[in-house]
Amino acid sequence: MSFSSSSFGSGARSSRTVEFGRTHVVRPKGRHQATIVWLHGLGDNGSSWSQLLETLPLPNIKWICPTAPTRPVAIFGGFPCTAWFNVGDLSEDGPDDIEGLDASAAHVANLLSTEPTDIKVGIGGFSMGAATALYSATCAAQGKYGNGNAYPVNIAAVVGLSGWLPCSRSLKNKIEGSPEAARRASSLPILLCHGKGDDVVLFKHGEKSAEVLRSTGFQNLAFKTYNGVGHYTVPEEMDEVCNWFSSALGLVGLSS
Repeated sequence: MSFSSSSFGSGARSSRTVEFGRTHVVRPKGRHQATIVWLHGLGDNGSSWSQLLETLPLPNIKWICPTAPTRPVAIFGGFPCTAWFNVGDLSEDGPDDIEGLDASAAHVANLLSTEPTDIKVGIGGFSMGAATALYSATCAAQGKYGNGNAYPVNIAAVVGLSGWLPCSRSLKNKIEGSPEAARRASSLPILLCHGKGDDVVLFKHGEKSAEVLRSTGFQNLAFKTYNGVGHYTVPEEMDEVCNWFSSALGLVGLSS
């Protein structure tokens, strides 16, 4: 478990240093083939997800579950809680905190950058964690963060549960303007899952995010929906995640 810091703010000219929380690691029970950074939702922490991920029948995956910084969040009237970036609206329609998104995407990339070269790496998340994972996917495709700095990791798979796509309004121009970015986008496997009864991140926002990603060139994308499911995960969805990761990453197979 570790702590690290990064510098971000909410678009102000002077950024401030914030501390990322505790990182929880779930070691693979079998031969290590892939490492996934999994990102929690707003107000949560890495520990709760590490406990769930440890129960999944994916013995070849190492899970890294970081904890977001505690910071004032606009949607809560400035009340501080764990958040990957500042947010005023849980949808693709809200203003984008590029500095906060970049800092969290860089934190994730740093966690993956020390993995052995023969290990496939990916990113997943729930709610705001899914939004951060999808932002990381767009950075990986472009080869750079929103601030222009180079994105250093070759991402093999991205999963977003009950989330949304930040910076969707400017994505199309950024991808279509670069043949290399378009090539990376078209080949990156992405799984999005969303409950049709979600009353926190509305289903229409998840659906719109999938549409924007596809229209921008992320063709290797699956969008799974769940009738009557709210802003939480269900066993059927986690089974889908397991099967999808196993296929996308070419793992040796699920354990019973």
